[in-house]
Amino acid sequence: MNRENSLDKKMRRVSEFYQLYLMIFPALAYIIIFHYVPMYGLQIAFKDFRNTLGFMGSPWVGLKHFERFFDLPTFWNLISNTVLLNLYELAVGFPIPIILALLINEAKNKMFRKSVQMITYAPHFISVVVMSGMIILFLNEERGMVNHLIDIVGGLKINFMSDPGWFKTVYVFSGVWQNAGWGTIIYLAALAGIDPQLIEASKIDGANRLQKIWHIDLPGIAPTILILLILVMGNMFSSGFEKILLLQNQLNIRASDVISTYVYRLGVLDGQFSYTTAIGLFNAVLNFLLLILVNAYAKRRTETSLW
Repeated sequence: MNRENSLDKKMRRVSEFYQLYLMIFPALAYIIIFHYVPMYGLQIAFKDFRNTLGFMGSPWVGLKHFERFFDLPTFWNLISNTVLLNLYELAVGFPIPIILALLINEAKNKMFRKSVQMITYAPHFISVVVMSGMIILFLNEERGMVNHLIDIVGGLKINFMSDPGWFKTVYVFSGVWQNAGWGTIIYLAALAGIDPQLIEASKIDGANRLQKIWHIDLPGIAPTILILLILVMGNMFSSGFEKILLLQNQLNIRASDVISTYVYRLGVLDGQFSYTTAIGLFNAVLNFLLLILVNAYAKRRTETSLW
């Protein structure tokens, strides 16, 4: 009886707010169709997949493909490139949107604020292909703008795109240029939600701008920062595949080859579907475990977590 009453209440609630459920339906359908349904194909990570036999008819091989990946001579190079690239991006790219949002929030001139926002947001809308082409042109050793400026100040020209030592720096700072402004949107929204009475009280107490930022703004957006940090940590073994592939060449591949580009070469180009599915599953499990651990640590240390 209680179950029937509970079900009736839920159905009445759905019928009462059906417009909201209709709005969420496309997003829910997208997630189910493109994220959950393809999980059926994960079984080929444990099979020797053949197109003629299909998913069900292909023979089981157990952990053969995982063992092959772990025994790969370049296994640790792939892992280290992926992790170091993400750590570099985290150290440089994560704080900059926060700093930019705080600076924009402190600007009093509305026209100046809007101009800065427009200039910093604009690169986000440039496609990855176009952005990669711009980076290659800007950093060209003979005709690139950056090397031209280096030559003007008396420095030696640098072949950025052929030197493995420069790849991670080029990737990370070009990402900052493209996405830092867009990332400030969330932090500006969080700053707008801070109680104005706290700001007025700080002014009455004689706090300067730095003190206001340190004692009011940063604590106010700390939960938002932590949530985004947890999400970033959950992608520590994933990288921006498209831009890496477009910037990659045979001269910098030692520093630019990550798990996703390796999977692309062997999976899409060579057709080794079972092997690359196993690698993708291994990568996803690592990200999932890291997300669980970081979220659990954040929940233990603070009151903020994803769940």
